[in-house]
Amino acid sequence: MGTVDLSVTLAGVALKNPIIPASGTFGYGREYAELFDLNVLGAFSWKGTTAAPRDGNPQPRIAETPCGMLNAIGLQNPGIDAIIREEVPNIARIFQGPVIANVGGFTPMEYAETCRKLEEVEQCAILEINVSCPNVHAGGRNFGSDAGAAAEVAAAVRRVTRKPVFMKLSPNVADITEIARACADAGADGFCLINTLLGMRVDLKTRRPVLANRTGGLSGPAVFPVALRMVWDVYEAVKLPIIGCGGVSSAEDAAEMMLAGATAVEIGAANLRDPYACKRIIEDLPGVCRRLGVDRISDLTGAAHDQ
Repeated sequence: MGTVDLSVTLAGVALKNPIIPASGTFGYGREYAELFDLNVLGAFSWKGTTAAPRDGNPQPRIAETPCGMLNAIGLQNPGIDAIIREEVPNIARIFQGPVIANVGGFTPMEYAETCRKLEEVEQCAILEINVSCPNVHAGGRNFGSDAGAAAEVAAAVRRVTRKPVFMKLSPNVADITEIARACADAGADGFCLINTLLGMRVDLKTRRPVLANRTGGLSGPAVFPVALRMVWDVYEAVKLPIIGCGGVSSAEDAAEMMLAGATAVEIGAANLRDPYACKRIIEDLPGVCRRLGVDRISDLTGAAHDQ
């Protein structure tokens, strides 16, 4: 077997390989660009962005767990206007590939307004809509926990942009395929699966929750089987491209996620443990493909469903 073709296409967006650092673990690329050439990446998803600046949750807001970590950062970010003014030009200097903009919000109109501002940002190729944000008009219940609310956000964003809209869905639901179908019907172009699982830790000495926010999002290898199952289920339910995310820390994990139905794969907590994780995984992918007998990595997507 000769050279392995690592290229994939996400809703018409060409990526040189399927590896994407996940939102919240890569900032806006500045720090990682000091360690390696970001142009080895397929893309990267920038830090969750909202219409207005946010300070995030009080500390402590990170806690370690066996096989993972909890975070309750609270969407800390400088706001979309500052990002377009300051971060977008810098990203263009350090990375020449397509960028995924992760967008949060507290009303459908707020999501739409942020996405409207991104419409003219040429390097922003895909909008990744985080519907794990609390819906301020529904008593704080997350948009992603209700099919109708998630679809309302998808429709609001769809009306203001020509860019592909990928909904980043919460795993903290009874049936993720119901949410996916509703978003697809509302105009979504694809999905990112999954966001973090809700968890907590208690400090034995203080007898208080470790996180100031009490609960946080669990990520890391512990969530990989859950993420894989949800990628599988959504691939069967909705014929739209999927970015698999959740506990991926090796090229073998990435291949497994693709076999379950992912077109591309995001790497999250692994970046925080090893800042070279994405680079290492990309370098290991050709060998994994050869062992699996494929010379195009795109042939792995959904192949486990054909057995």
